[in-house]
Amino acid sequence: MTTHFDQPAQQGEPGVWGPPPTAPPPAPEAAEPRRPFVSRVWRGRPEDPRWARPALLGLLVLTLVTYLYDLSASGYANSFYSAAVQAGSTSWKAFFFGSLDGGNAITVDKPSAFLWPMELSVRIFGLNSWAVLTPQVLMGVGTVAVVYAGVRRRFSPAAGLIAGAVLALTPVAALMFRFNNPDALLALLTSLACFFVVRAVEDGRTRWLVWAGVAIGFAFLAKTLQAFLILPPLAVVYAVCGPVRLRKRLAQLALATVALVVAGGWWVAIVELWPASSRPYIGGSQNNSFLELTFGYNGLGRISGDETGSVGGGGGGRAGGSGRWGETGWDRMFNSEIGGQISWLIPAALILLAAGLWATRRARRASVTRASFLVWGGSLIMTMVVFSYMAGIFHQYYTVALAPYVAAVTGMGAGLLWERRRETWASITLAAATVAAAAWGYVLLNRTPDHLPWLRWLVLVGGLAAAFGLVFAGRVPRRLALGAAAVGLVAALAGPAAYTLSTVNSAHTGSIPTAGPAGAGRMGFGGGRPGGGGMPGGFRGGMPGQGQQNQQGQQGLPGGPGQQGRPNGNGTQPGQTQPGQGQGQGQGQGLPGGGMPGRNGSAQGQGPQNGKGVPGGGARGEGGRAGGGGGAGGLLDGAQVGSAARKLLETDADEYTWVAASVGSQNAASYQLATGEPVMAIGGFNGTDPSPTLAQFKEYVAEGRIHYFIAGGGMRGGMGGDSGSASEISSWVESNFKKVTVGSATFYDLTEGG
Repeated sequence: MTTHFDQPAQQGEPGVWGPPPTAPPPAPEAAEPRRPFVSRVWRGRPEDPRWARPALLGLLVLTLVTYLYDLSASGYANSFYSAAVQAGSTSWKAFFFGSLDGGNAITVDKPSAFLWPMELSVRIFGLNSWAVLTPQVLMGVGTVAVVYAGVRRRFSPAAGLIAGAVLALTPVAALMFRFNNPDALLALLTSLACFFVVRAVEDGRTRWLVWAGVAIGFAFLAKTLQAFLILPPLAVVYAVCGPVRLRKRLAQLALATVALVVAGGWWVAIVELWPASSRPYIGGSQNNSFLELTFGYNGLGRISGDETGSVGGGGGGRAGGSGRWGETGWDRMFNSEIGGQISWLIPAALILLAAGLWATRRARRASVTRASFLVWGGSLIMTMVVFSYMAGIFHQYYTVALAPYVAAVTGMGAGLLWERRRETWASITLAAATVAAAAWGYVLLNRTPDHLPWLRWLVLVGGLAAAFGLVFAGRVPRRLALGAAAVGLVAALAGPAAYTLSTVNSAHTGSIPTAGPAGAGRMGFGGGRPGGGGMPGGFRGGMPGQGQQNQQGQQGLPGGPGQQGRPNGNGTQPGQTQPGQGQGQGQGQGLPGGGMPGRNGSAQGQGPQNGKGVPGGGARGEGGRAGGGGGAGGLLDGAQVGSAARKLLETDADEYTWVAASVGSQNAASYQLATGEPVMAIGGFNGTDPSPTLAQFKEYVAEGRIHYFIAGGGMRGGMGGDSGSASEISSWVESNFKKVTVGSATFYDLTEGG
């Protein structure tokens, strides 16, 4: 096996660091006959050890099987995006724009590219959980393959396998590659961009930089400006380390920029130039503009916390302190809300990154080894810093973007230090990285002490024993050194593997899923999985009323006063406050305070099975959200649609553009997925978008395009409130049309006056 680290060969180890300087050129050989395709797939490159390709194929198959395991348990996962997939599978206009409904009333709050693979799958296989989520699984397997290939090219197959295994066993990766949010495609495309830039440093060819620009451009069409976080390190690394003249490097970067703009801008240009009257409203924007959405709600607002139209109402945040979305600061990736999702190997990766840069400090400017550390490590640092200090909306699952970078740096650093283990500093640093992984794994496992309580001690003791052996790895027989390395690898991966298995063994629904067992993440509105948490410390100082302590002792969401004239889900009369009765299962309570009124007044009881614990009632009724429809439950989770309600909406459905309309996207999405018919989401995801206006809605009703209005939905009386349009429409409908009650669901027939 030959590995190149831009260093001269070491005495006694010919070929480990590259060919000796005085080595004669190899004698010409006859061209090797082309092997059969199956042989090439199984055997891989001729220079690789015979085990390398079978091991890679085994890793990919195991990743595929693990991620596919019980995939349908999550149902439609995030019903907001699944409804858009359903719409795009029936309407090419909805497909292109990313409409939430087949009637093209409003789009989701992201560009539409991440929906396209799922929509094509549903067009082929029909609407079901497997058709929606399997493309995401395939993206996960593809990302593992890309990370392996990127590390293996410059280091070794073993280093590539370590990197691939680290990625596959990262809990948040196992979560998001089985979920239908945009982050799966984003992670795949940004990994490809890093791979292409390293290839460009290898040979200086322009095409690799152009492909990197294309990858980032399409990543922008998955999750807008988050795709650009890695642009600074990628551009700087090639500008400094590219193997061609400076003028050509700058020209190549300019061409890559053009490729990025074309790949990401063509869709934006069409949407912005398309007459607004004949396309859906841009969800998440306040002015029906995708550019406003990009630079506001989905862009700079995420950094500053000033996100107009978001939950909390664009009031800004405080970088470097506590905010609506948790604590910010340098340690954010390691705290109790985020740590169990992603941080298992971050301390070790940072040690290995520093070691890799130190080892290549005297290498030539165009060193590919150093450039590899700078590309993957720079992407890790840049993304982690932004995530740590952004004051706007932030969810635990965003950290899947870090997973490929952590994996690549870990594999590269381990491979480099292993090859240099005979040098004292290298063996000690490798041991230090092992200790960091084991010690931090112990800390994270100790945060969920009821989950495999024996494992944290096994990780700690195994990691310390392996580190002791690695200190002497360059002085003991190779088999002993390999044994120590194997024990260290198992100790480092045991914790995240346990959390990953817990993740794939659980259903995940709603808008804010978290990985791992109960208690692994407690930020935001709740887990979106069995045992998901409540809302610890999220919206401090929000609404008036008495707060309630969660298990961590942090301040929960204070209860607000009930809305005048409408009792809430637990029967509290207007103007009173009372803690909600529904609790999430497992760790954490739901949103305390029952003051946010339910529009439908659903029955009392325990929180829904997926553990959101929204107060004010409990069980979801047919027409509302958990807890009677008030508060965050209506924003983040949809409704349980009963057969009677479904039958009502399906009757004469072909005669209407929308069989119903509802405030907020999740409620609308639930009915749309249940019936397969378009349902208008008034106000978009939060119910705060000014679409449609009351005048537009009256026109739709007059034209007979909407059959029913579904009571409930949105954030009425909660954080930020509905938009003026949503409130006006709700009041107008309730005052002028006939109420129809089906079970616990309430509808208004827009074809009959009250």
